[in-house]
This record gives sequence, structure tokens and C-alpha cells, in this order.
Amino acid sequence: MTRITTIDSTENGSQTITVLGSTGSIGISTLDVIRRHRDKFSVFALTADRSVADLAAQCLAFQPRYAVMRDNTSADALRVYLSTRGSTTEVLSGEQALIDVSRDSAVDTVMAAIVGAAGLLPTLAAVKAGKKVLLANKEALVMAGALFMDAVRHCGATLLPIDSEHNAIFQCFPANYQSGNSVPEVRKLLLTGSGGPFRTWSVEAMSSATPEQACNHPKWSMGRKISVDSATLMNKGLEFIEARWLFDVEPSAIQILIHPQSIIHSMVEYVDGSVLAQLGHPDMRTPIAHALAWPRRMDAGVSPLDLMIHNQLTFEAPDHSRFPALGLAIAAASAGSGAATVLNAANELAVESFLAGHIGFDEISSLLADTMALADYREPGSIADVLALDSETRARVTQLLGAKVV
Repeated sequence: MTRITTIDSTENGSQTITVLGSTGSIGISTLDVIRRHRDKFSVFALTADRSVADLAAQCLAFQPRYAVMRDNTSADALRVYLSTRGSTTEVLSGEQALIDVSRDSAVDTVMAAIVGAAGLLPTLAAVKAGKKVLLANKEALVMAGALFMDAVRHCGATLLPIDSEHNAIFQCFPANYQSGNSVPEVRKLLLTGSGGPFRTWSVEAMSSATPEQACNHPKWSMGRKISVDSATLMNKGLEFIEARWLFDVEPSAIQILIHPQSIIHSMVEYVDGSVLAQLGHPDMRTPIAHALAWPRRMDAGVSPLDLMIHNQLTFEAPDHSRFPALGLAIAAASAGSGAATVLNAANELAVESFLAGHIGFDEISSLLADTMALADYREPGSIADVLALDSETRARVTQLLGAKVV
């Protein structure tokens, strides 16, 4: 059990923040925004998996009370590095430490930016501690939607979405809106997506796509896993499931639109015929700054949007025949949390295998379809059930991959 010595929050009413996944693209953008507003934020903890050099540089720049590495060997290396440079940051390791720095009483705000299922327990710990949680880890809702949102309501947490699409929808909702509540006057959520790097590619061309091509997103700078998800449109599918729980709407009330310019980040259609949209440059610092400052606003370092330059905004329907992963995700949204948990676990392993060169790009979707066909869609009654189903699915997918998995 990790022991953490609680410290008092910083003076002058600033927010004390833990950044889970600080060396990823969202974490880096978060720290960039914080750097611009040092008077408003104090960094309590920064966390990473194995990126020792990156986390070390962040620790020296922001001087957090704690640094946490999921990997023990990496934590030992970071500890030695920081001690030789006179840093007072205490280095911890393991999942329990991630949970502890998320729920510590000194923390006001948690940026939940760990990618994948690994982010579920630390994010849930922040929710159960009643924190202001900035949710960039969509898998927490994909895997445990109803359970997670029940915890938000019962524990008094403030949940603010960071995905640009969900943050846009949040901004288009009434000013007093709280995540997890339905808005009766809303008819439809219009979830936009760029279409990814293969939007115009044929099925034949995509079958031979390389990891480098899949990670070359036309609009957004993201990590490799989420970039591949964008290439298969699975990322949009996971966002579909996330929106279903985050805004308490039925899947039938969510429509996906491909919007290549990535200027309109999503829209909300109301029963009176009004459609509200949030526009901006494709820069994650905008939703991050919105959530950090909420309910106010602050500078994000993002340049103003000039609609005389960005004057061509187009939309198209997603092509399910070329991107079958999207259809699997939409079907999982209607089938329940169990189906979504299975889909997410299978997708994480499939993408990992593709990035390692063990399977082709087209095999990602076929592996997901095979897994879903064999899956037990039992509805999880607890987080333990979610984790058990996740583990079972990973074992099944590993069998399907066979000798291809390292």
C-alpha cells in the first residue's frame, strides 16, 4: 500500500491538480495550458507508464509533490535521475500509487488522460473521492458506463469531458448542465469526426496500410493507439458509446457526421429546430482550457478562428462498408456495457498487434468481429465484473491471435 503524505492546497485559491498520463499528447497539452496560468494551478502529481526522460523533464519544470510510474523499473530510473538533480519530487510506482494520487485530499482536479483500460481504476478513484475530473480516458465510460456514472452522481464528483466532440456538446448544453443528466429539449447529438487518414482510401489500399500511415492523422496530433483508432473509425465508435453515457441519451439519438475540416467539433439539435455548434481550431488545448477554467474561460494559447480562411465546411456520412469497426461499436452501444467492455479489450489488443507488425490493418476489424461473435455479453454488476470480463476477453483474443502476439 503506497503511503502518501497529504499537503495543503496552494494559496491564493488555485487548483491543485494531478495529471494522469502527463507524457501523452493530452497530458502535454494540459501542462502547456497550466504553464500559461501558473497563478491558477499547482501540480500535485504527474504520472506516466515508462517514459522516464519525458516525465523527468516535466518534474523539473513543474516540481510536483509526486511522480508516479506504472512500471517499477522505470520508477527506479526516474528516482535516481531526479535525486541527482536535487529534485524534491517523490517517485512512486504501481497501480495503487496512481489511485492514491488521484484521490488524495490535497487534490482538487484530476486530468484523466491515461490511454485504455489502464485508466479505469485511477479515474474511478478520483470520481469516488468527489474530485473535479477532466475525462480524456473514454475507456472508463466505454467499459463501465452505468457504474461509472452512478459513482459520479452518488459521490458528488464534477465530470467534465475533454474529448473535443464531447466537450463541444457540453458547451452547447444549458449553462447549468451536469454530466450524466439528460436534457429533455435535446432531440439529437451530432458527433463529428475528421474521417481519419484513410477517409478516401479503398478497401484494397487500406489492407496494406502501414502503422506509420495509420498514425499520420490529417488534423490532430495524437498518440499511436488513438491514431490507429481514428484510422479504423473505432475512435468515433468509442466516442459514440461515451456520449451515450455521458449525456444520458439512447444510441438512436446520436448521429455521426464525417467533417474533414475538423472545425465544427460537434453539434446539438434541439426540439425547436435549433442546432448549436462549437467551432474552433483542431487543438486540444481549447477543451482542456475550457474544463480547467469551467465555469469560466481562460486563454488556451490557441489562435482565433478566421472563417474567411476556413470557409468551406463539408459533411458526409461514414462508410460502414470500408470502416466496419464503427458499426461494431454502434451495435455494442445498444447491446450494453458488457458488449462494450468486450469490444474495447479486443480493440486494444488488435491495435497493439497491428502496431507491432503482427497483423494487417484490415485484420483489426475482422479480429473484433470474430471476438464479438464469440463473446458473452453479460451485464457487469460491479467494477470487479468489468475487470473480469476485460481479462477474459483479452485471453480469448490472445488465443485468436495465436503465435502472432509477442
